[in-house]
Amino acid sequence: MKKVSTDAMEQVAEYFRALAEPRRLRLLSELRQAERSVGQLVEALGATQSNVSKHLEVLFDAGLLARERRGTSTIYRIAEAETLQLCDLVCGNVARIAARRAGRDAGLGGG
Repeated sequence: MKKVSTDAMEQVAEYFRALAEPRRLRLLSELRQAERSVGQLVEALGATQSNVSKHLEVLFDAGLLARERRGTSTIYRIAEAETLQLCDLVCGNVARIAARRAGRDAGLGGG
């Protein structure tokens, strides 16, 4: 990681804090498929509207989502394709770590 200012580090940390919640990751996964209204996301996640709206606001404030009003609905979409690339990269890394740990743990029990 290249050297960045303290302010920039704080912004990066805020970005990752927005991603550090399973329900927000599920919202991003739903929005990967297509843009959706709050009501569609509520239905897809089986959560309350207030809970989904709270998480959408966090993702929006972090710059991960874009939104627009269409009639009485608010439609959300992924703001930048790089967000999905980052999620894919992290998911791949987590899978490799889990596989490495599983291999290490399997080696401990075979004595």
